[in-house]
Amino acid sequence: MIRKRWLIGATAVAVVGLAAVAAILYEPAIAPQAPPAPPAFSTQLKLEGARVVALGDCVVCHTKSGGHPFAGGLPLATPFGTIYATNITPDVQTGIGAWSQEAFARALRHGIARDGHQLYPAFPYVHFTRMSDHDIAAAYAYLMSREPVNQTTPPNALIFPLNFRPLVAFWNVLFLRPGPRDAVTAGMSAHEAQWRRGKQLVDGLGHCASCHSPLNAIGGEKLGHAFDGGIVDGWEAPALNALGEAAKPWTQAQLATYLRTGRASEHGAAAGPMLPVTRDLATVPPEDVDAIAAYILSIQKAPRDTNESRASHTPGEAQQRGAVLFAASCAQCHGPAAPMQSIGLRPTLADSTAVNATTPRNAIQMMLNGIGWHGEDAMNYMPAFAAIYDDRQIADLAAYLRGAYTTKTPWPDAQALAAQLRKQDSAR
Repeated sequence: MIRKRWLIGATAVAVVGLAAVAAILYEPAIAPQAPPAPPAFSTQLKLEGARVVALGDCVVCHTKSGGHPFAGGLPLATPFGTIYATNITPDVQTGIGAWSQEAFARALRHGIARDGHQLYPAFPYVHFTRMSDHDIAAAYAYLMSREPVNQTTPPNALIFPLNFRPLVAFWNVLFLRPGPRDAVTAGMSAHEAQWRRGKQLVDGLGHCASCHSPLNAIGGEKLGHAFDGGIVDGWEAPALNALGEAAKPWTQAQLATYLRTGRASEHGAAAGPMLPVTRDLATVPPEDVDAIAAYILSIQKAPRDTNESRASHTPGEAQQRGAVLFAASCAQCHGPAAPMQSIGLRPTLADSTAVNATTPRNAIQMMLNGIGWHGEDAMNYMPAFAAIYDDRQIADLAAYLRGAYTTKTPWPDAQALAAQLRKQDSAR
C-alpha cells in the first residue's frame, strides 16, 4: 500500500512537472495575415518609426554586407556558434509580411516568432521588451512600408544542444522580464526629463548593455556587471561606466558628438561594430542622442587606482621595429607634424581610447581592418594593414604606440592576439 501511494505520488509529481515544462515550452502561433498596404499607416507614424528603427540599430544587424536593407543574412558570431539575422522586410514568404502588429509586438516583448518558435537572444528582446506600445506601432508601420525582399535566411550553425530552440524558453525564465516601461516625464525638470529619456533609450530601445556588458556561461548579461564592457565581433566594447578613466575624461558634449558623428576630438574615431551605430544615430533628433549621453555619464563608477603608470625606459627591440613601421605607414596621418593632426580636430594618439586600453585588442583590430571608405559621407577613413603587415609587425606597431604615446605598462602577448583576431576576422 505504501509503495502504491509512493508510485501514485511520484507519477503525479512527474505529470505536474511535465505540464509545467510544456507550459514553458509551448507558444501558440499567431495566424498570418495579408501585409498591410503602406497607405494604411500615416506619414507621421512612419516618420516616427524611422526614428525608432534607427535608435534600435535594426538595419545594422538585419543587413548583410552588400545586401538589401533589412533583408537579413548577416552572420552574428557568438561563443555558441553563428546565428544569421532574419529578414524583416514585408516579404510574405521569407520576411515578416504575414505578421500582424500583435505578432510583431510579441517578438519584441517575448522573443517569440509569429509561428510560435523561440527567437535566439542575439536578438535583444530582453531590452526591446521595454519599448512603449507607440514605439512598437511606429516601428511596425515603418518596416511594413519598406520594399519586400525575397531572401531566405541561412540556417544557424550552433552547437548541440543550443541548436534546439525550445531550450531558449528556460533561458527566458532566467533573463527575460517582459513588459513596457514608459518614461514618465510629466512634472519633471528639463534635466530630469532628459535623464529619464536617456535611461529609457539606453536600457530599452538602444540595448547598449547587450554589447557593453560581459556575458555569463549561457550568454546572459552578468548580473551586477551592466556596462562593464564586452566583446563584439572580435572588438572590445568599452566599459560605458568607466569613461572618467580615459586619458581625458569624456564630457557630455564630446560623447554626444561621438555618437552622432563617429568622432570625438579628444578620444578617437568609431570603428568596428560601433561605426554603423553612429551612422544610424546621425539620423535621429539630436535631443535623443544628448539624452543618451547624459544618462551614460550619470552611471560612471568612481575612478579606480589601476597602478598602470611606469617609469620611462629605453625602448625594446619590438618598439624600435615598430617605430620604423610607424614612420613608413602611419606618421603621415598620426605623426606630431602631420597636417591631419590640425585639420578636422583629429585627436593625438596619446588620447586614443584604443591606445590607452588595458588590452591591445581594438588597436590591433584597427590596424588590421582600418575604417572603410564611405564615399562622400562625412566619416573617418583609415586603410587596412592586414594584407601588408604580418602578426609580428602588427605587434611591433602596437608596442611602439603603447610606449611612445602612453606611460602605461606594455601590452603582453600582442602577437598571439593579432594572430587570433586575424583568423577570427577572416572566418566572418
